[in-house]
Amino acid sequence: MRALILLTALLLGLAAPVHAGDDVAAAQGIIRSQAEALGRDDAATAYSYASPAIQNMFPQADIFLGMVQRTYTPIYRHKSFEFGEGRAADGKIAQAVHIVDAEGVPWQALYTLEQQPDGSIKISGCVLRKTGEPA
Repeated sequence: MRALILLTALLLGLAAPVHAGDDVAAAQGIIRSQAEALGRDDAATAYSYASPAIQNMFPQADIFLGMVQRTYTPIYRHKSFEFGEGRAADGKIAQAVHIVDAEGVPWQALYTLEQQPDGSIKISGCVLRKTGEPA
């Protein structure tokens, strides 16, 4: 009986990192899909990946796209976009992204995502920081 309890505890412990990895992979797919939509100027699709809180701040897709164009230019138009470390816990995900903008300047973006009541994952924020000079 003790062996069964230990085996169950071990399996539950191993299951948590797999689930977190799945969440991070899903988050990366969402971030990449939004970046691709932004690259096509597809405001409606890019907006669909934003959390309800973000959509409340920007009540129309074209308003959201305008904000991204002005505030997140390195994401909106970039030369490269590579995922760094991602972490997931309690329905929240943090994902680092290394970006080189259209001018060759390196940036670091930290995306936050949250699981929604319907089970979907939406982008809840992004902090952008310049990390160097043009290459």
